[in-house]
Amino acid sequence: MRGPLRDWADLWEEAWYGDSQKTGMSAAARRGGKGWPLIVIAVLGLGMIAAPAIFQMFHRAPLGAEMIKDFKPYMTTTRLAGFQRELRQIDAGVSDTNTNVAHALAGTGTAAHRRFDARYPGFADFQDKWGAIYADMKHLMDTIQSNRVNYLAMEGLPDFRLFPWFFVIPGVLIVLLAAAGRRRAARWAIAGVAVALLVAPFAIGLFGAGPKGAKMMTAFQTLETRQKVQTIQGYFATIAVGQGTLRLELVPALRKDGLSTSQIAARFPGMTTLNDRWIPILNDMTPMIGTMSDSVDNYQAVSALPSFTLFPWFFVAPGLLLAALALGAGRHRSATSLRT
Repeated sequence: MRGPLRDWADLWEEAWYGDSQKTGMSAAARRGGKGWPLIVIAVLGLGMIAAPAIFQMFHRAPLGAEMIKDFKPYMTTTRLAGFQRELRQIDAGVSDTNTNVAHALAGTGTAAHRRFDARYPGFADFQDKWGAIYADMKHLMDTIQSNRVNYLAMEGLPDFRLFPWFFVIPGVLIVLLAAAGRRRAARWAIAGVAVALLVAPFAIGLFGAGPKGAKMMTAFQTLETRQKVQTIQGYFATIAVGQGTLRLELVPALRKDGLSTSQIAARFPGMTTLNDRWIPILNDMTPMIGTMSDSVDNYQAVSALPSFTLFPWFFVAPGLLLAALALGAGRHRSATSLRT
């Protein structure tokens, strides 16, 4: 006696092989088999082919590869530690000048400091702005440094320019195999593609790198904007004016008071270090800020893609569906063979 499960097995077999007379399928199977598993498989393949176009991956993925490449020289432990050290050197120079140098040139007390500010308005203006500049720059460097591991995870993935093809190539194979899907070999080939899709995100490290990449993109959301980069570039102009006051006004004033170069260096090490290190600091930080500026459009393009957390599932989900269709059909064919 045939039951609903046996009729369903026959229906599945006919959907794949379309040969109910040879396999002895039931009337229900002959009425219902429409080849829908092959249609689902073909649609799935077409979806994978279309995905890169829908998400503009052929345009955006190369920009992501360019962004990763451009930031690489600045994402080393040594370079990031150097940026932090340089910020501390500027901060120490401003603090040293605002306290020790001011006391040496104008005396101690509030009134004396007002005279110092009035005599050197360029430095006074810089000192007033420096607190906010330092906090913002420190936040920038801390954010970049804390995301170094996330960056390295993304940098360790295959070249971003390949990612569109990771969808297109399996999609084309799936469509071609669906066209030949009534053959047993095609069904096993589809199962092979399914396995490849399931293995791929593990093989290239997407389950580990994807969430880290998403975290990095979120962290850089407020940094990689045109307005933010222009603000940071403006900071360097402000620092340059303040440092110019140190070099062109304050050091000569100290010398006029009878201090030698060695005495100035000994008594005001923070200011001296800032003066000595300003050009190297500028030469070190400016290219990094320039890279941030050049990468704004690249970042925006990458951020418009789906979250990197989802990328592994763009392989796993179709892989599971393909496996279910291909392997399920195989089981039902075996069951039908036994009945005949």
